[in-house]
Amino acid sequence: MIKKSLYFGNPCYLSIKLKQLVVQLKETDEHRSLPIEDIGIVILDHPQITLSHEVVRSLSANNAIMVSCDERHMPATYMHPLSGNTLMTKVFNAQVESSLPLKKQLWQQTVQAKIHNQAEVLKKLDKNAKRLEVLERNVLSGDSENAEGQAAVYYWQTLFGKDFFRDSEGEPPNNLLNYGYAILRSIVARSLVGSGLNLSLGIFHSNQYNAHCLADDIMEPYRPFVDLLAYEIWQTNDLASFLDKETKTRLLSIATVDVKIGNGHSPLMVGLVQTTSSLAECFLGRKRKIKYPVLP
Repeated sequence: MIKKSLYFGNPCYLSIKLKQLVVQLKETDEHRSLPIEDIGIVILDHPQITLSHEVVRSLSANNAIMVSCDERHMPATYMHPLSGNTLMTKVFNAQVESSLPLKKQLWQQTVQAKIHNQAEVLKKLDKNAKRLEVLERNVLSGDSENAEGQAAVYYWQTLFGKDFFRDSEGEPPNNLLNYGYAILRSIVARSLVGSGLNLSLGIFHSNQYNAHCLADDIMEPYRPFVDLLAYEIWQTNDLASFLDKETKTRLLSIATVDVKIGNGHSPLMVGLVQTTSSLAECFLGRKRKIKYPVLP
């Protein structure tokens, strides 16, 4: 079953009753409810949202994510379960003991998958992707020649124009990308924990101040799905300079966009389970390749 993504942008009170998330709108006193087991993501984007501890506990018990936005309405913090896999200790130990050559191979696969999907985005939009196709074929172990960076320069200028510069503090559509990536990161983190993996131990990203290095690694091939959605919004919405409710709702749909993975298609959130479980299998020595998606 596909989990639902809920966005709250008005004053409300959230509580639990009979295993249902109960939403009481403060402005109208209207009540709505939804089975807690149907929820995958909850976005809290108003300072006057209050909730009971049972909401936090129930969301965590059902492996759901809760994201809290800051005063700029950008995702700032998120909560996910601390454990989600009965073999977490075994997988964690294998992750700690993984060799450098293995991590270099896994990062090579990750960069190749990212560049491939970037090329697919450009081709879908009738833009020239030949440069990316060449770079994808020439990614070395550990991406020692930084094919990822070379691809990024060409990709962004081809996608959004030669004047565009990817910067988290930059002009639109950077704001669309920032919001989409933040949602994507939380979904990736949820799936990694569910596969018994430790988020702080990356295969490439390594920063003592970053507790989610592995999520930052594994989300890379999924970023182009956000890029395509952000491009579509940027092309059709005159209000894309700021994030209104409609735009946020469209970006939140990233969890359910269609991806092609393995021999079939699935929503992105479901496909991520295949990706993170295959990564765990690589650390356990049962597989040598991460299962990443491609744009359908």
